Amino acid sequence: MFIGREKELSVLENQYHSNKFEFTVIYGRRRIGKTALINKFITDKPVIYFTGIESNEKQNLENISQSIISYSTDMPTGSAFSSFQSALEYIFEAACLKRIILVIDEYPYVARASKSLASTLQLLIDKYHDKSKLFLILCGSSMSYMEDHVLAYKAPLYGRRTAQLKVQPFQFREACKYFESFTDEDKALAYGIVGGTPQYLLQINDKLSMKENIKQMYLNQASFLYEEPTNLLKQEVREPAFYNAIITAVANGASRLSEISGKVGESTSVCAVYIKNLIALGIIKKEMPYGNEASKKAIYSIEDNMFRFWYRFVAVNTSMIARGAVELAYQRIEPYLSDYMGLVFEDISKQYLWHELLNNQCPVNFVDIGRWWGTNNHTRKQEEIDIMGVQDKDTALFAECKWTNEKVDIGVLDKLIERSSMFSYKRKYFYLFAKTGFTKGCIEKADDIGNIKLITYKEMVHSRLVSEFK
Repeated sequence: MFIGREKELSVLENQYHSNKFEFTVIYGRRRIGKTALINKFITDKPVIYFTGIESNEKQNLENISQSIISYSTDMPTGSAFSSFQSALEYIFEAACLKRIILVIDEYPYVARASKSLASTLQLLIDKYHDKSKLFLILCGSSMSYMEDHVLAYKAPLYGRRTAQLKVQPFQFREACKYFESFTDEDKALAYGIVGGTPQYLLQINDKLSMKENIKQMYLNQASFLYEEPTNLLKQEVREPAFYNAIITAVANGASRLSEISGKVGESTSVCAVYIKNLIALGIIKKEMPYGNEASKKAIYSIEDNMFRFWYRFVAVNTSMIARGAVELAYQRIEPYLSDYMGLVFEDISKQYLWHELLNNQCPVNFVDIGRWWGTNNHTRKQEEIDIMGVQDKDTALFAECKWTNEKVDIGVLDKLIERSSMFSYKRKYFYLFAKTGFTKGCIEKADDIGNIKLITYKEMVHSRLVSEFK
């Protein structure tokens, strides 16, 4: 089942039809759908597809030789190339006569085994750039390798690419296409526990309840997701145990660098390097209070929903799961699911606001949005605003998100307006996002004031983005 990726496919199709040399770098975390994207794109097109393996240069050279032989009817069976340069030059030459796509998937495996591969590609690109119709695609899951050895300024291939695609997880709207049979609430919960990674989304069975899905996906030792975080760390980083300690610390409430350092027993400078790598992998995120770039105020949290759910609920119940006490483990999880979904709902609400902006339905033309926290200079108390976005020195929006079974009452609206008084914008717009809905008093006050938009979760799922601001 292939879903989404319309923008990425459009980029690739436009390049393909340019009928000149193109070189695209496709990279992103494992399970994100890079190979599925490429396979969708190359359907019914002339292609030489080679997937690198963790082996030596000889084995990879034999494999690319076989890929070329499978494509070319001119070469006798059993033929082989003596070097990567001769194999690649054959492809570049052949592409002088017609359009050919060359895909080198898992490029880091090949490049590590053949140290001169990048320089060879550089030489051939420079030689054939003006006469070859080759469409070269290098794809890799090792984020650090692709960024440091392919995209970076000092890399041999720097300046040769004509495009790059960093494949990202799906957002909520796209993820919902994987479980169309779910109720609206279960769609949010499904997204909350696996995030937007296609391979994780495919593990969900929308014919089962979310309770049964959680039990099958996370509380079953034989399931794909049960050991996925540890397996992924082993594949992506050199010291998975230390990275695991950092993620565990963050999952257990350590949000500042000093707190994380204290939990793992290492200096802040060392922890900062590891955290930077986890941010690059999309596992951890760094946040500043909106509009304040002071590094001392930075906090860290788990960005990937699958990691966040696993470290919040699975890691602490592994002994129980190992003994087959699946129902008991679920009973320890269920009471906290609503609280867990609070941050997920904030994320969905931010995505909704971006969707409004891109469809010209948002009254505030913000550049970015985010959380704000800090001291209220009037009350000297710590305050927090779920979402804030600024257009200019005069215009801003403020939003509150409530994932509760009770309707949001007028007190929540009053508190949001009060908190906004800490800022001196002339034009303020307010959003309340609610799982269940709003009380009559809240609706009436919003109507009276006029610069307030009340949005239920159901409206967010089925929204056509009709503005309600007066």
